[in-house]
Amino acid sequence: MLRWSRRLAAVVVSVCALAGVVRLVAPATAASSADEPPGVRRQLAFLRAELDSGAGEQAQALFPEGYFFLHVLYGLTWVELGMRDQAGEREAALREARWALGRLESPAGRAPFSPDLTPSYGVFYRGWCNWLRGGVLSLQPAGRRDPAELRRFESDSAELGETFDDSGSPYLAAYPGQAWPVDSTVAMASLRLHDRLATTPRYSRTTARWLQSVRARLDPRTGLMPHRVEPGTGEPAEVARGSSQSMIQRFLPDIDPAFAAEQYTRFRDRYVVTPLGLGPAVREYPEGMDGPGDVDSGPLPLGVSLSATAVTLGAAQAHGDTPLASALANYGELAGLPLDTPWTKRYAFGLLPIGDAFLAWSKTARPWVASPPAPPGASVAPWWRVPLLALLALAGTAPWLPALRRRGRTRRP
Repeated sequence: MLRWSRRLAAVVVSVCALAGVVRLVAPATAASSADEPPGVRRQLAFLRAELDSGAGEQAQALFPEGYFFLHVLYGLTWVELGMRDQAGEREAALREARWALGRLESPAGRAPFSPDLTPSYGVFYRGWCNWLRGGVLSLQPAGRRDPAELRRFESDSAELGETFDDSGSPYLAAYPGQAWPVDSTVAMASLRLHDRLATTPRYSRTTARWLQSVRARLDPRTGLMPHRVEPGTGEPAEVARGSSQSMIQRFLPDIDPAFAAEQYTRFRDRYVVTPLGLGPAVREYPEGMDGPGDVDSGPLPLGVSLSATAVTLGAAQAHGDTPLASALANYGELAGLPLDTPWTKRYAFGLLPIGDAFLAWSKTARPWVASPPAPPGASVAPWWRVPLLALLALAGTAPWLPALRRRGRTRRP
């Protein structure tokens, strides 16, 4: 029995190592921006079941925007898939995206945000809702868009644009007395989306002023948009951090491709690392600086933020950085412990659906407003998998070494 138990354990370890090799080398992103990333629809099936079972409320208990993020990312990922479908085959994507938007506009969706801010409920809430609503309209033929949805998009965009124009800072408040550049970046991208969908663009001057003001308030240490700023003035209050930069870099190409390319190169040079030489990951703080983790970054083993790493996959795709996006996706397939069935797919055994939502959204990333950018120079070596493959090969063969040694001894004369 002991011998058979050892053999069974050796088989299990070897099979797991082989599965790791497959996950590390099989394509984990779409072959082109027009194709659908593998497994994302099954991730959405898992997420919808979780949302129907109260995952949004559970996520809200973990961090202040848990309910909101889980629903908005679910809806945005459906928009991304719908954009890849033929015009007459978008009913499911449109239905699910509208359902998610309806949940955001419910009392539970608005609960963490203050109605006393300008714009009401703050730039975080209004910017993400406006982006999703613009995505819903993008799924509809130009001449047959829902009039009520179109009117709401126009009015919300107008309020955001007016607030940006009247503000002395490029960064509006998300909560009373608190402002984060990433939130205003999403809102500004939604105004650019408005101008792509509208027959008469309205916000080009607002965008130009915003960019000029942003350039004047970059983080002096990194040359990037800061993580947090002083409310009212927009002056940097905290160094640029990976958890917000990964999302900023996802949206900047739709605001200004030239500024986005400049910022992305800085971000990649200072935050994308290979801890222990075992694959790409994203630091929360720039190289040479350490700091505490929080609800945005999660724990920081070796200075790496898992949330920033997952979202950077989407940023890399939005910038045409296919080598980095592919490497991050494959590394996630190995380290994320995905559980596949014919109907669903989940990571980390489905313990944190919010992580699945960020990953599904990231895998579908591409610009909505701007043309696909010219790819930046590669930053990931073609042989980046070799150390991991070597470790997997060692793990797969190690359980058999004692038996091979014994067999070798018995065959000696």
